[in-house]
Amino acid sequence: MSAPAPSTLAIVDAEPLPRQEEVLTDAALAFVAELHRQFTPRRNELLTRRGERRAEIARTSTLDFLPETAAVRADDSWKVAPAPAALNDRRVEITGPTDRKMTINALNSGAKVWLADFEDASAPTWENVVLGQLNLTDAYERRIDFTDPKSGKSYALKSADELATVVMRPRGWHLEERHLQLDGVSVPGALVDFGLYFFHNAQRLIDLGKGPYFYLPKTESHLEARLWNDIFVFAQDYVGIPQGTVRATVLIETITAAYEMEEILYELRDHAAGLNAGRWDYLFSIVKNFRDGGAKFVLPDRNAVTMTAPFMRAYTELLVRTCHKRGAHAIGGMAAFIPSRRDAEVNKVAFEKVKADKDREANDGFDGSWVAHPDLVPIALASFDAVLSEKPNQKDRLREDVSVAPGDLIAIDSLDASPTYDGLRNAVAVGIRYIEAWLRGLGAVAIFNLMEDAATAEISRSQIWQWINADVVFENGEHATADLARKVAAEELAAIREEIGEETFTAGKWQQAHDLLLQVSLDQDYADFLTLPAYEQLR
Repeated sequence: MSAPAPSTLAIVDAEPLPRQEEVLTDAALAFVAELHRQFTPRRNELLTRRGERRAEIARTSTLDFLPETAAVRADDSWKVAPAPAALNDRRVEITGPTDRKMTINALNSGAKVWLADFEDASAPTWENVVLGQLNLTDAYERRIDFTDPKSGKSYALKSADELATVVMRPRGWHLEERHLQLDGVSVPGALVDFGLYFFHNAQRLIDLGKGPYFYLPKTESHLEARLWNDIFVFAQDYVGIPQGTVRATVLIETITAAYEMEEILYELRDHAAGLNAGRWDYLFSIVKNFRDGGAKFVLPDRNAVTMTAPFMRAYTELLVRTCHKRGAHAIGGMAAFIPSRRDAEVNKVAFEKVKADKDREANDGFDGSWVAHPDLVPIALASFDAVLSEKPNQKDRLREDVSVAPGDLIAIDSLDASPTYDGLRNAVAVGIRYIEAWLRGLGAVAIFNLMEDAATAEISRSQIWQWINADVVFENGEHATADLARKVAAEELAAIREEIGEETFTAGKWQQAHDLLLQVSLDQDYADFLTLPAYEQLR
């Protein structure tokens, strides 16, 4: 008697989408189902381990480099695999979601790399998940165009040699995809995003002289990197492409990962491309992990925590040294400014700040950096051109002058700044505005001339939570309390209603966003990720 055929994935509670059959083929869904069977149990164990580690940090209020992996750090003989040609020069990378217009604009932007984002810059509606995949395949097949229904402006791809190399970012390990289930169990969003993209495009990208390249978000340990590496090995065998074709860049955007950078590169060494310094999620992770550590872990206003803060310098310089020691690319942080079409003075000040930020990164040894808008590509390019000239990167700068002690990475009190009342108001204002857009399916949102994504909302709600629980006293004498947060939120909601008008306000999800922000900012049980309760409301 033959073994029963394995169960297939079910599409649950999802309206049919145009051309979805091109993405959700039987063969692609069978691949995702196999990924789920093979790897979701380990993913679940690693999520449990995150909770255990967080409990240990709550008990000790400290972190250190791992004694059990000291040999990996001490062994100078290993390096990551050499970069493929398409990923050797990464001096400017643009980020953004995979809607049709953004796909064309990002590929045409003049950046070396486009981070095609299914994670923080994309609200995971079924439409965004499936049609985002379709847009990428259409771009590789050069059958993508777009006409803006409002302006009538048309968009089309430039010639192939002018297009950015795509590095795709799947969702983090904590998120499920409720619309794809196996035997009633939701498949992790990361496996859906990775699986559909890899299955459809791995060989297609090889044929284009590139490959399946990925950014791995929210990684908290080298064991999570090991899981990804095993997935890459399995996937390459499954579709029959050479081992080592996949390349992954890991975002070091959690405080625990900052203590395991070498180990993360080691686990991925045949598939590793580099590490990236992700600022807002990193600060969010510090608050999340050290939220009960007392006054010395209280962060000031997010805009006061620049990359020149001592603990942020320690993090970024250690990242550059670690990457270059192991032959990997070090990619810098985000320039999130959105140029104003109406205010030249705003642009002038912002462009100067962007230039200073990118000059610093290039001079510190980074091999590239992120921007959120095509107008910033030339500014970042000029900063890196000045240092790199014709060289594709500066991995030969080993930064052996850098020495970072374990305590340096969590020396939050080395920053001479305190939370302010205006900082509270800004956190509330940005949080409400971002969450409202996310609930409508938008993950990348222009707010106060900055391109914000889910990491922004995470740091906003985390700071409100932390300041209240640390009983912070602002410069105006007011105490951070739940009642004050409610008062400020009510005022911000009223101001938004007045600003946009009753009809637009009622058509949006403003009250829902206000309520959700207060829920995750005021609940004593701190939600690990804002997007978990938010996803329950995303329809």
